[in-house]
Amino acid sequence: MTHATLTNVRPWGAEPVDIVMSGAGIDAVVPVGSAIGGGERLDGGGLLALPGFINAHAHVDKSWWGQPWVAYGGEPTTQGRIAHERAVRDRLGIPNSDSTAAVLREFLRHGTTAVRSHVDVDLGVGLRGIETVREAVDALGGAIEVEIVAFPQDGVIRRPGVLELLDRAASAGATSIGGLDPASIDRDPVAQLDGLFDIAERRGVGLDIHLHDGGELGAFQFELIIDRVRRSGLHGRVTISHGFALGELPASRQQELLDGCAETGIAWSTVALPRTAPLPWAGMRDRSIPLGLGTDGIRDLWSPFGDGDVLGIALGFARLNGLRTDEDLAHAVELSSSRAAGFVHRRVHDLVAGARADIVLLDAENVQDALVRTPRRRLVISGGRVVVRDGELLV
Repeated sequence: MTHATLTNVRPWGAEPVDIVMSGAGIDAVVPVGSAIGGGERLDGGGLLALPGFINAHAHVDKSWWGQPWVAYGGEPTTQGRIAHERAVRDRLGIPNSDSTAAVLREFLRHGTTAVRSHVDVDLGVGLRGIETVREAVDALGGAIEVEIVAFPQDGVIRRPGVLELLDRAASAGATSIGGLDPASIDRDPVAQLDGLFDIAERRGVGLDIHLHDGGELGAFQFELIIDRVRRSGLHGRVTISHGFALGELPASRQQELLDGCAETGIAWSTVALPRTAPLPWAGMRDRSIPLGLGTDGIRDLWSPFGDGDVLGIALGFARLNGLRTDEDLAHAVELSSSRAAGFVHRRVHDLVAGARADIVLLDAENVQDALVRTPRRRLVISGGRVVVRDGELLV
């Protein structure tokens, strides 16, 4: 739609307003009934309004969604999951644009309008996964925006030729390149970080490194990354994903690492896995360290779980970290939406003039009620376009 007004909605549970949209953006937020001009009028019915959710850590290329059920197999370690995936994915036709589009449609149905997705780049699949994701996004007609992180799931230094593939992906439009456990996967953390930082600086892209290693081995890699950012031009352009070790360390050690992340502008993304150690999220908030929430893989060869609901991930984050107060529960919802703007390179992502018109309506008393019940999304607007109504996709 080129011009429309969403009437009588409650942004973040506040007093009702009208939201005036033009093209893909929000023109104004005004008192109910005061919007002037023509265009379509959409009755919000007094529902709670939130910004579209942002999935800050996904793997949309790896899913078998829409295919027959795939039994879990292989060893339950990082190395074991990689090996099993490499052995089975071709037989299942992974990656393919139909399954990727199916996952993106589930994201939309649950109110996610922007995604940061890691996409496998390796010697077996080459850059085909990136092409597949772009095909799926195109098939949805721009209803959802996806930023691509070219991700070396099978390792970097131990697989000669992967650095060249990452370089090609960066030159072809990937917004970031990824890394993976430099110590335990490549067993040469200096060489992996040398290669990744070189590409990121030359190509002007971001860097997003998966770190599964626990304890002091994980902390050692945090320190290496912080030091490397200090000596590079990548301040504010590096993300650590998972980083499970941070929650396992003594408080004093956590504080040192958080100070280093704040100094260098390192962001963090988490999928709030059950049975992992809670992150020092309050220390991150106090230091303005960006923290994003994501679904990780959904129905893939790593795990059969996942439904694409980032609000559900926010609920899992709240439970894992023992959030109870209204302020803290609202913060969890902000992490899944407005506070995640930087993960998809948006200056602002909120229900304010000048923001992209990504809006989700829910039948909830307030933000806290929406979090703990995760009700059906009554209306989803993406870029000023209605894409979901009463839980049903219109694209």
